[in-house]
Amino acid sequence: MAKRHREHQSLEEVLKNFVSDNRLQKGLDKVAVRDVWEAVMGPAIMKYTNNIKLERETLYIELTSSVLREELSYGKEKIINNLNEELGKILIKKLVLR
Repeated sequence: MAKRHREHQSLEEVLKNFVSDNRLQKGLDKVAVRDVWEAVMGPAIMKYTNNIKLERETLYIELTSSVLREELSYGKEKIINNLNEELGKILIKKLVLR
């Protein structure tokens, strides 16, 4: 049975320790990127988004519209900056539109 600590910790500290002890941050980042893509890009672009995948520092976005893919390719740097700003940290350094 685990030992109990006599000191008090906030729930935030307990959750941060749990995430770091169990190496869950990468998985949480992948989920956060999906949520942020939808929030930043909006429902119109989400309608044409098939797959969102974060591997290392590259975000892969699979789109069903070649016209939309071409339009978004012109603003990759701005999209990366907006997503990282919304995430609160730099997770994405490269964006690949498929």
